[in-house]
Amino acid sequence: MAVTIHPTAIVDPKAELADDVEIGAYAIVEGDVEIGLGTKIHHHAFIAKGARIGERCQIHHAAVISNVPQDLKFKGTEKTYVELGDDCVVREFATLHRGTIHVSDTNAGTFDGVTRIGRGALIMAAAHIAHDCQVGDGLIMGGATQLAGHVSVGDFTTFGGGAGVHQFCMIGTLSMIGGMAQVRKDVPPFSLTGGGEACFSGINRIGLSRRGKSPDTIRAIKSAYFTLYHSGLNVSAAVSEIEQGPDSSLPEIQEILSFIALSKRGIIGAA
Repeated sequence: MAVTIHPTAIVDPKAELADDVEIGAYAIVEGDVEIGLGTKIHHHAFIAKGARIGERCQIHHAAVISNVPQDLKFKGTEKTYVELGDDCVVREFATLHRGTIHVSDTNAGTFDGVTRIGRGALIMAAAHIAHDCQVGDGLIMGGATQLAGHVSVGDFTTFGGGAGVHQFCMIGTLSMIGGMAQVRKDVPPFSLTGGGEACFSGINRIGLSRRGKSPDTIRAIKSAYFTLYHSGLNVSAAVSEIEQGPDSSLPEIQEILSFIALSKRGIIGAA
């Protein structure tokens, strides 16, 4: 099907629009933008240069994709991007900022100037994903949630409304972050955290079950976290105990151990 552009929209002729793309009233689409098959840009949305939007996405009223990063290192001439996967929904007034300059640092890791959000994200109203964040598939992000720069988020993670995540933090796969939580340290995979200062409050049993994890696997994850948080051991000793346990070869236990090994900010404490 043909591209549909409302007469009041402003679309740079250099923007690449796939079939069946719809651009609503008063929307702005800059050059160096790619928009995939069947995506709808609703009225008054702003799609800035560097946006790479997948297929069948919905970008709602006044959302901003790929505006310049809020980063003093950014000089305005760098060629950086936002990549948004297929089947994503970005609701009203949400902002997704493009990456900043290439960074290679022993503490921060390596970043290539691209902010990435995977497939199937639901990013609710007034949420913000800052420069250079790396977000997996299946994100659910409550309204007004704020991710600072260089945050890493695993697949199928859920944020309650108003949560805030400090720059360079890591959030593990299938974690569930409570509304208004303040995340200053890394959140291991499969974790639940409450609101306020983010602390480990248990495992995401429902999420694990919905993703097809067996009862035995869920029990193994629970046991590993009991050792980590409630055995009285420090983190290094607890990791050693888990590594020597009967479930250490399970992929989920290996994921937890790898996450802890990669953590630079340290993991959250127990509630």
